[in-house]
Amino acid sequence: MDRKLQIAEEVDRIELFGNFDSNLDLIREATGVEIFQRDDNLILKAPESVQSEESLSALNLAQSIVEEFMNILASGESLGKQKAAYVIGLKKEGLSYKESNIAKDIICFTHKGKPLKPKTLGQKQYVESIRGNDIVFGIGPAGTGKTYIAVAMAVNAFKNKEVQKIILARPAVEAGERLGFLPGDLQDKVDPYLRPLYDALYDVLGRDAALRLKEKEAIEVVPLAYMRGRTLDNSFIILDEAQNTTREQMKMFLTRMGFGSKVVVTGDVTQIDLPKGKKSGLVEAARVLRNIKGIEFCYLKDADVVRHELVKRIINAYDRYYKKYPEELQE
Repeated sequence: MDRKLQIAEEVDRIELFGNFDSNLDLIREATGVEIFQRDDNLILKAPESVQSEESLSALNLAQSIVEEFMNILASGESLGKQKAAYVIGLKKEGLSYKESNIAKDIICFTHKGKPLKPKTLGQKQYVESIRGNDIVFGIGPAGTGKTYIAVAMAVNAFKNKEVQKIILARPAVEAGERLGFLPGDLQDKVDPYLRPLYDALYDVLGRDAALRLKEKEAIEVVPLAYMRGRTLDNSFIILDEAQNTTREQMKMFLTRMGFGSKVVVTGDVTQIDLPKGKKSGLVEAARVLRNIKGIEFCYLKDADVVRHELVKRIINAYDRYYKKYPEELQE
């Protein structure tokens, strides 16, 4: 069972096929359909080893994927291997990358003029949650853009004068005796824990602009402990690595919120570094606050990982292992 598809004139064939036909290989892996080029056409050949109904279903899926690839390229977007794999994943779930308008949602522009956009449906929903709620929890595995998107949204709110200050906080899990042996003052000791926040900030605003705003105290990057006793009005407040807060720290942090402020809490509940016997404030907050109006919980998944493809495989491998051996998590 074969099917012929014409390649649109405006579509770059190198981008459509991918390096060494990597995009076509992804389609073959996902559907079992072989794909060959004949002049200006693609020939889709269903596997002979399956029944005709399954062959038709595989052909339909392969065709819809190829057509989606061409639509993406025709609209001027690029199609790397990572995006191609994500588009295929959506198609297998009956969803469409183009119809979701993921790439049309611009969060803000970097200091180099590059538009920052969501890359996955989960990220788009995360952005919409932040826009529509005063407190948002972004929970998901490493590489899903939880912190970066939150920082970009904070910068956009600051530039649009929706807030007067950006505050980025992070728990310094080992900010006790071990850090006391490091050289420098207290800020020097906790800065290594805050480095991911600085990196995101510098990437969006530029280092010089970010440092100027930090000097004017329009931007604060602080350990979580510094938040106690404060009330924060007209601020965009981000708590990163919240899985490493205690239940007392989480309650303290959330009650710092003042008028005209927005709070985003990010964390990965599979990477808790708290001492044994300490309960994660993020895990508890997900249970206690899930039905509170104005608070939204946005769960990102491995499909939303936008780092190297191996990151997604590593996350999946750990998930499978701990599902098979749950007792290992207690050690």
